[in-house]
Amino acid sequence: MESSSPSATSVPDEREVQRAALVDRRQRLTDALALAPYDLILYLERAVVYSDLAYPDLAAGDAYRALLLTDEVLNEGFEYHEQAKGSLETHSTEPYPKVLDHGDLLANIKNTADGEDGDGSEPYRQLATTASVRCFQILSLSLLLCGCLASASDFVEKGLKILPGNKELLEIKGYIEQVARRRLRLKPDDPIDFHDLPDTGAVRREIYPWNTYEPDRFSEESLSFLNGQLETMAPKCAVKVSCLPVLLEGESNTDEYEIIPTCNQLGLFAKEDIAPGEAVLKEYSLLTANNRHKESTCDACGTELPPLKMQTEAVNCPECYDTVFCDEFCFSQANEQYHPAVCDKDVDSIAKDPEAKDVAESLYLLLLARLLAMSNHQEVHPLALKEIKYIWGDFVPTQLNDIDLSVNAGPPPEWTLPFSFKYNIEIPLHVLEKMDIDIFETLPQHDLWVFNTAYSKFRGTASARKGLRDGRPEVAAVHPFWCLANHDCDPNVTWEWGGRMTLFARETRVVGNRPGGIKAGEEILNHYCDVDLPVKDRREWAQGALGGWCMCKRCRDEAAAANGSD
Repeated sequence: MESSSPSATSVPDEREVQRAALVDRRQRLTDALALAPYDLILYLERAVVYSDLAYPDLAAGDAYRALLLTDEVLNEGFEYHEQAKGSLETHSTEPYPKVLDHGDLLANIKNTADGEDGDGSEPYRQLATTASVRCFQILSLSLLLCGCLASASDFVEKGLKILPGNKELLEIKGYIEQVARRRLRLKPDDPIDFHDLPDTGAVRREIYPWNTYEPDRFSEESLSFLNGQLETMAPKCAVKVSCLPVLLEGESNTDEYEIIPTCNQLGLFAKEDIAPGEAVLKEYSLLTANNRHKESTCDACGTELPPLKMQTEAVNCPECYDTVFCDEFCFSQANEQYHPAVCDKDVDSIAKDPEAKDVAESLYLLLLARLLAMSNHQEVHPLALKEIKYIWGDFVPTQLNDIDLSVNAGPPPEWTLPFSFKYNIEIPLHVLEKMDIDIFETLPQHDLWVFNTAYSKFRGTASARKGLRDGRPEVAAVHPFWCLANHDCDPNVTWEWGGRMTLFARETRVVGNRPGGIKAGEEILNHYCDVDLPVKDRREWAQGALGGWCMCKRCRDEAAAANGSD
């Protein structure tokens, strides 16, 4: 029986009102940062709002930018010293900013500045040092909540070097140790090797409430644009709305159900019959990445080039001679769309030749770096570039990502976007600095939520090619129209990527060895993983890449059969 108590409906309403107020506060601080981009206090205030909204990753991003600005304030030779100092001086008289009045922070650090006792120290220097400790507090706690224990521990220790007795930092250090013991399965008395702490976690994967760059992908305007682009790449296909099974968060008993939850997505459909073996789509993309340093690979399209002595059409950029292109076409396309943003900017070595455990992350990072170069050169917001604008990032509705802070709350939601301080915050900002981009002045284009949105789109759609030497993925690319062909574990197409992404109609189908080919009106069904894997492995792949278990008919049939035989 439904409760008639007023509290049954007032709690959700109250939470929504609080959330709306916080989102409004976040927007006002963002607008203020547009006018005062070097004001570290504004970044700290926005970080607190993000924490209250349950976005610990975004809180960490703002706290890190604030920390960088404290360095700018305290070092006269730094590039933005005068701007950061000037902004902070507006806050240097009492009462100090409320965001710094946290615990006993102000009382303990008021007379500490650069190792002195405060005699003769300028107020803005004391304030910058105080603010740096507040940055370390927010960074360490936020990264702990994201699951990045090594980075959280590192920032705690840095904060304690400035203020050894700070109660908040010591408490966070204790929390990190508790979580570390659980994650590493240590006994209470076992020593913790902090070098072995995990440093990757997961965060919210969603269209943020303030993201105004996602188009109505099902509108006539969007479909008309996409089909216009598609005419030369896949003349026998059209983009239409497709009804797909909803990805599940994990194991369930729905595999045997005849009716399962569905959702609408864009898809490719055949306008006329396509014969077995016939090319369905041929697509050229410059949104590529190569994680091998100084390898003979086309910088533009990712094609592996022959040995130097056998290269006849390859072109070297005259300004950065080590950058090689297939031919004049790739060189001209690169110069038109991205290369001037990175030409001779010492960006090439970033994230190259990574350790085996970081191979995938390095490729996603380098795709983001290419996207940022394209955005910078073309003077278009990264999320407005046509290469990713219409890609669906397997986003989860914001309400399902929210954490219920009430006493009777259930377990928190399972966030699905992989996250680390290194690859989501630190190195992307380093890439921008190498490109001579002011990371503070260009906050609207380079906010952390922009990076996260791009990563969400890359993770479900990027294709990769393994190297011949060690079988590790070393080249990746995003082909936005190839991505529109939805995944199925019994696909009717296969693909080949060698500079151009080509979809071919399969000669035979995976299930039952049925004849291939595609009839007019049928949807083009692609495969993003190895379809020869068993269903358990395919679903585990989908959980990591797409954010949920694959629910295609083949997966449901095979899982139901396996469960029936248990």
